[in-house]
Amino acid sequence: MNRSIDDAAVLLTATFVLVVATVSQTSHAADAPGAGFVAGLAPHQRPEGAPAIKDFTPDPAWRSRALTGVSAPIPASLRFLDDQGAWYTPFNHPGWPGYYDLRRWFGGATQTTVKQVR
Repeated sequence: MNRSIDDAAVLLTATFVLVVATVSQTSHAADAPGAGFVAGLAPHQRPEGAPAIKDFTPDPAWRSRALTGVSAPIPASLRFLDDQGAWYTPFNHPGWPGYYDLRRWFGGATQTTVKQVR
């Protein structure tokens, strides 16, 4: 028989076994008491006892962190921060270091506009 067909059959069988094992583990994890996901099995309903933020008032430290690396005057495109609330946004967290650190979260090194060859 053709070797590539044998290899494909083995790969397909292995993939099937892994998928079945993963689905089996996931369904058992959902059955454990108190081990549900935030959305649970009914994503249209908030699970009973799930934490909820009642009030969020950003303090000056939160705003300062959100505007790290942004110089005055603050661009109009960042007005969304006024209504951000407690929702997660990647804008408030450092990204990648090095060449990609445009807002200088990682030490404030001077950025170059030319990509350096390594």
